[in-house]
Amino acid sequence: MEIPPRVRGMQDILPDYHNYFTFLKKVFRHEFRKNGFRRISTPILESKDIFTRTIGAGTDIVDKEMYNVIDKKGRELVMKPETTAPVMRAYLQDDMQSQPQPVFLYYIEPHFRYDRPQKGRYRQHHQLGAEIIGEEDPVLDAQLIYVWYKTISAIGLAWDFKVVINSVWTSKDREKYVEELKNFYENKKHLLSEDGLRKLETNPLRLLDTKIEDEIILANEAPQITKFLKKKSREHYEKVKEYLEILNVPYEEDHKLVRWLDYYTHTVWEFVDDSWKSQNSYGGWGRYNGLSKAMGYKEEVPGVWMGIWAERLIEALQDKWVRIKNKDEIDLYFIQLWEEAKKLVLPLSLEARDKGINTLVSLGTPSLGTQMKKANRIWAKFVVMVGIMEARNGIFQVRNMIDGTQEEVKKEDILDYVIGHIWEDKLDFYDPVRDLVMWEAPDEDTK
Repeated sequence: MEIPPRVRGMQDILPDYHNYFTFLKKVFRHEFRKNGFRRISTPILESKDIFTRTIGAGTDIVDKEMYNVIDKKGRELVMKPETTAPVMRAYLQDDMQSQPQPVFLYYIEPHFRYDRPQKGRYRQHHQLGAEIIGEEDPVLDAQLIYVWYKTISAIGLAWDFKVVINSVWTSKDREKYVEELKNFYENKKHLLSEDGLRKLETNPLRLLDTKIEDEIILANEAPQITKFLKKKSREHYEKVKEYLEILNVPYEEDHKLVRWLDYYTHTVWEFVDDSWKSQNSYGGWGRYNGLSKAMGYKEEVPGVWMGIWAERLIEALQDKWVRIKNKDEIDLYFIQLWEEAKKLVLPLSLEARDKGINTLVSLGTPSLGTQMKKANRIWAKFVVMVGIMEARNGIFQVRNMIDGTQEEVKKEDILDYVIGHIWEDKLDFYDPVRDLVMWEAPDEDTK
C-alpha cells in the first residue's frame, strides 16, 4: 500500500525552510510593533458571503479559486483566500471603532487559493500583512509604504526591488475612465486575445495588468488614470508622493498599476523584484475606503493595507544564497556507551539545557562510530563521550567537532568548558515569567 501523496499545490514546511520563516516573522513583528501595530488573527474558515460581496461573484477568485466548505448545517464557508475583508469584519463586529482611531493591525496568516501552483506561490501560501483602519489621511498611505520599504530593505534585499505607485480614483472618477478605456480598445479588438476580449466586456481595467506581450504594448499606450482624477483624488495622490519624498522612499509611477475591485480608492502600489523573474511581485496593494460598504455596512470606513507573500521573500533570499543563523543547532551532544553512563548523562543534560546549551543525548546502545556519525550529521559543536571508564573515574572525553581536537575534562567542569568555547552570548535562554504580567485576584468584597 502506497503512502497517500501530498496534496498538489501544498508544501511541507521543513525545519530548514522554517529558519527563513521564523526570521521573516521576527523582523516583521519588530518593525511593525515599533510603529504602533498590534497583531490580529482571523479564522481560516469565513462565511462565503464576505468574499462574494467584496471580491464579487463572477470573478476567478470566487468562481474558480476558493476552497468551498459546506458545514453540517448547510452553511457555505470558505478557507479564506485573503485577510483584508476578514480584518474589516472583525473591526466592525468586535467594536474596534470605539478604540482610538486609526487602528493599526498586522497579521501573519495562511491563505488558500485553488490556483495554478507556481514557484513562490502555493495553494496554501502565507502572507505578512498590515492594515490601518479608521482615517483617510494620505500620510498613512506613505507611512505604510515606508514601514514595508524599511522592513524589506533590512532583510538584505535593499537593492533588489523597487516601489511602484499609482492612483486609481474614487468611485466618482472610475466611470468616466472605464468608458474612455473601452473607447481606446474598441478599434483594437483584433489585437486582443480571447481572454483579453472577455476582460474588455467584464472589467476593462484588467487589460492593464495583462501578461501577454501584444497586450502589454497596448496597455502602455492606454489612457492614464491620473489624467482623469478629480480634485480630491489628485490632491490625495500628490500628498502621498510628497510624504514619500520626505521619508526618503524612492518610487516609480506606473499608470498601468490598477486594482480592479470597486472598493479600492486613491493610492495603489506594488513592491517589485527588480530581476528577470516573471512572477516578480513581492506584494503591495493600497487604500480601500469602499470595502466596508461592499460588505454591507451602512457607511464607508477608510482603510489602507499592504501584504507581502512570505514564500516569495524566502525565494529571493535563497536565490541570493542568504543563510539564516539557526538557533536549533546542537551545541552539546552526549554519547553514552553503558547503562550506568546513561544515568550520569541524563541529569547532566538537563542541567546543560537550564544553562542555555542546546543539548541532545544519544539513545539506544549503538556503537561509538555510529553515534559519532550521527553527531556529524546533526552538526553538533561538542561531543561528550561517556563509557564505562569515564563513568567510574568522572573524567569525560570531549571532542571539539569544529576543529577536531579532543580533551579530557572532569564531570563537574564539563558545562563550564562548553560555555567557555561557545561564548555566553550564543546561549539560548528564555524565561516565560518575564513576559507575564501578574495581577492580584480581587477581594471577594470588591468583585
